[in-house]
Amino acid sequence: MKKMIGRGLIHFLAVAAVASLACCKGSHGSSHVDDTGEDVEMKYASNIRITVHGGYHEVTVRNPWDTVRTLQKYILVPRESAMPEDLPEGTLVRIPVRNALVYSTVHTGLLDELGAVSAIGGVCNSEYIKSQNIRRRIAAGAVADCGNSMAPDMEKILQLRPDVIMLSPFENNDKYSKVGEIGIPIIECADYMETSPLGRAEWVKFYGLLTGTEEAAESMFEEVEKNYLSMKGLASKATRMPKVLLDQRYGQVWNVPAGMSTTGILIQDAGGVNPFAEIRQSGSVPLAPEKVLSMAHDADVWLVRFNQTTDKSLKELADDSPVNCEFKAFKEGNVYGCNTRYSNYFEETPFHPDRILHDYIRILHPELTGDRTLHYFHRLK
Repeated sequence: MKKMIGRGLIHFLAVAAVASLACCKGSHGSSHVDDTGEDVEMKYASNIRITVHGGYHEVTVRNPWDTVRTLQKYILVPRESAMPEDLPEGTLVRIPVRNALVYSTVHTGLLDELGAVSAIGGVCNSEYIKSQNIRRRIAAGAVADCGNSMAPDMEKILQLRPDVIMLSPFENNDKYSKVGEIGIPIIECADYMETSPLGRAEWVKFYGLLTGTEEAAESMFEEVEKNYLSMKGLASKATRMPKVLLDQRYGQVWNVPAGMSTTGILIQDAGGVNPFAEIRQSGSVPLAPEKVLSMAHDADVWLVRFNQTTDKSLKELADDSPVNCEFKAFKEGNVYGCNTRYSNYFEETPFHPDRILHDYIRILHPELTGDRTLHYFHRLK
């Protein structure tokens, strides 16, 4: 059995090497291209550029940690078309993708919503997937479970032979260890590093292009944009701006939203104040709990996301850490929880920020909304 697996592995690596050489040949031919192309309109996203050329799309992903550099450049060529001549340098991907390994539940859920579930050949972190459609396909063997995204099952990945691997990049990733060595194009889903909620949501145009669902993606984004701007306009009428604390200590650190993070902008657009707005970067920032207390002790509202079998109570929150009792929002009972074990919060809100903005505004400014229903949060008792 081991010999068979060994031969299969050698055969696949040989195929991957040939594919890699073909990719390099297609990507590193003449860099002179007469067709300057036409950019797809990106109103909010700052880390991605999509350019339409004759016979292919060129997608440039900017390095969010070093914005003068390029993280990745993809050359997307229709699957049924002949290979264009004089392609620019970049990672060659045939579209639409038919067999993707998707690391993140955020992106598996998105592809399902776009009607591209058949393009998902494998997933990681399957225990967190809530889509019944995808779970049924995993159970039926139509989607491979490739284990934990931090240490994926390489044997299953080699057996799957995906067209692409979709994963969320991180700084100093060392090209994703063994996964980066097998010649499969890696789609670096850097949407989470955008500096605005609509900027992140606009990446759906790229994922629609990858999977042949451009119309569905464009329609989805237009609806999200309309709803978001409408709610933002409503929040601008507020006469007060409550300070908002998010989540709690995990281990030795408390991850807080930086001033240029999508969550930080969401708080601002909902008519709130982010206590950590002075940290001028995107994404979240790990701080010591004592530092969080010094900067946000007077927060008016506390929003806590957690994952457990039963809903969290105020007493349980107090038992989690003594520092929790010191915040103004805790003392006044203005704490709202979202149990992500049962809620689709993480699957839905990255590409539907309008939905979480609804909750934020209803919590921060109930006087502005007649409808008090919350999608994800509830007040802790």
